[in-house]
Amino acid sequence: MIPDRPLEVLKAIVHDYIASKEPVGSKSLVERHSFGVSAATIRNDMAILEEEELIIAPHTSSGRVPTDKGYRMFVDQLSEVKPISSAEKAAIEGFLSKSSDLDETLVQTARLLSQLTNQVALVQYPSLGRASVKHIELIAIDEKRLLLMLITDSGRIQQQVLDITGGYEPGDVEKFRNALNEALAGRALSEVSSLVKTGNQKFTGKIKHLAEKVIPDLLQLVDANSQEKVLLAGTSNLARRESDFPGSISPVLEAIEEQVVLLRLISEMQADQHGVTLRIGRENTVDALSSTAVVVSGYENQGSEIAKVGVIGPTRMDYSSNMGAVRAVARYLTKSLGGSQ
Repeated sequence: MIPDRPLEVLKAIVHDYIASKEPVGSKSLVERHSFGVSAATIRNDMAILEEEELIIAPHTSSGRVPTDKGYRMFVDQLSEVKPISSAEKAAIEGFLSKSSDLDETLVQTARLLSQLTNQVALVQYPSLGRASVKHIELIAIDEKRLLLMLITDSGRIQQQVLDITGGYEPGDVEKFRNALNEALAGRALSEVSSLVKTGNQKFTGKIKHLAEKVIPDLLQLVDANSQEKVLLAGTSNLARRESDFPGSISPVLEAIEEQVVLLRLISEMQADQHGVTLRIGRENTVDALSSTAVVVSGYENQGSEIAKVGVIGPTRMDYSSNMGAVRAVARYLTKSLGGSQ
């Protein structure tokens, strides 16, 4: 059990090291913070923290810097995270209100989060198993072409122009569209293929001709949702902070570009009491990310989490601000998709 004052000293060391990037000594702690004790007493407190492996001296006779364990204790001691400012709230609302569909919304979200935090932002696409068909639309373009639109409950809108050899009757298009929606609306995307195969025998005559042309393309649009995907923005932010990473930054950059690696990592992370979850340093199961901190939060649709949003940066990051930004963006993304808050 760490006494109260050494815990306060740890918080001060984390704050000062994040701000200055310089090892923190007892003299500077006494000068910058109102502990009401001597530098010698602070040195005793720092000795306790060092014994507990919460801080470490990077060089002989230098000040101290937090360890991964020290950052973890600092984060666990946070009573609340820093709320975003009114200007940041307005920026989030402005960014997301301009988005017309899910793809654009997620791209805008990644860009915005990277700007708010100066870290690498990641936004996961909703997976096939978590989305369902909201509506299928068929729109006449001319006598031989139709526009096929697949709209999911996650807000994604996909479309494809179809060439209908031999043309079609407008009335048949309406009948076929209604039949498709009756069979598929509200059903999980993962069920569409089997449902279409089961219902194929119901399409006869001219509608069968339409079905033969439309269904293969519809299944392609559905398959596009099955690809697990993470969007990244702000990778250059890592390069600007290369000195925060021991050795080469290349392994970190290579790891975050591996979709499978990121998807596996964030799928393991579950939110804590602040609505976010963190992996700090060697808590990350990916060796190449052992010098980074990862902060994520889930976003929802219709009351259920459908994917995650977050940031990746060096362990020397402003945890409270970044946690607040990730949580706020996740909540606004939920709101923009029409989910619960």
